[in-house]
This record gives sequence, C-alpha cells and structure tokens, in this order.
Amino acid sequence: MTPFTAVTGPAVPLMRANVDTDVIIRIERLTSFQRDQLGPFAFEALRLRADGSEDPACVLNQPAFRQAPVLLAAENFGCGSSREGAVWALMGLGVRCVIAPSFGDIFFNNCFQNGVLPLRLPIAQVEALAAQCAGGAAVTVDLQARTVTAPDGSVSPFEIDPLRREALLHGLDDIGLTLKDDALIREWQQADRARRPWAWPAAQGAAA
Repeated sequence: MTPFTAVTGPAVPLMRANVDTDVIIRIERLTSFQRDQLGPFAFEALRLRADGSEDPACVLNQPAFRQAPVLLAAENFGCGSSREGAVWALMGLGVRCVIAPSFGDIFFNNCFQNGVLPLRLPIAQVEALAAQCAGGAAVTVDLQARTVTAPDGSVSPFEIDPLRREALLHGLDDIGLTLKDDALIREWQQADRARRPWAWPAAQGAAA
C-alpha cells in the first residue's frame, strides 16, 4: 500500500449528498475488470452521456480536475453496498483523499485499507473549500500535521484515529499493522506454549 504523508493538488468540488458506491462504480465493472482498470469507469453515471461520450458539464470531466488527488463531497459519501471496488475506482482517478462531512461506514473503513484518507470536516468548511477550488486551485492535505490548507492559505486542523494515521503514514493495512508486532506475537506464543502445552498440539507435533 502506498504511504500517505501529504498531497497537494486540485480538489474536485463534487458537492452531492448520498453518493453511493453504485454511483462510484457499477457492480458489473467489478466482475469484468481488474482493480487497476476501474478508473475509467468511476462515476460513469455522472461523467458519461447515454452514448458513452463524456459530458462536458460534469465537473469530473473538466481539464483542471483530471487526476485531481482530492475529492470534496457532501454528506454520507460512499453509502450503499459494501464494495471495496469503490475505493479502487477512486484511486484509478488519482484520488488519495476524500473530504466530506460524513461517510458510509464500510466505505470509510475500506479507504484506510487501501491508502486513501477519508477526512471528515463540517459541511460549512467543505463548502468553503469547494468555492475556493472551483477553478482548479490547489489544496494541501498534510496527514503528519493533520491540517488542510486552502487555496487562500487558511489552515483547518482535522482529527483522525492515531492508529489509522500511523497505518496510512507507513502504508500499512490492518494485517501489516499487526505484523509490526511480529516479535512480540512470537514471544507471547512461545511463553503460552510453556504455560499451556495442551493448547498447542499441532505445534508440538510439528516440533517433534
């Protein structure tokens, strides 16, 4: 997983509430394409016309926002069905951070497992950012400092679970984070084998 320390770039002002995972990526795309091929199909219901051509009125198709690393949204972004492919599709667009007032719970968790930062800010702050970023101005999201710097230079702090922050900074999912304590885990296992040999029959057989 690619570590997340800080990103600077345009922020797409997709200020819609209740954007669900089916809007982010249709389920049939997940059965036909690999995770690194999903970017062109992200938000296709919003980005594409019925004939498959791009809709120039959609903010996602504007030149200033192609491969933008930050996405701004309204309440309950990523709600709906639990599909990790929604995060993969966003990554295919170049998105590394989504800023919204609230998220669908499963989508929120899936972001951390794939190196994307889902960042909660009050709706008034997100709307203010969207207004400043409408022309393609850059924002900076700094995970180490836990701040968002707007185009006008104003800085907004944000809160994040310390363990999840550590995982993103080091590019670790839950398994990788657990394996950081591999030596402690093995030490405990060895001590527990001595205390409770009856609980480790397979290990005893293998050792014999």
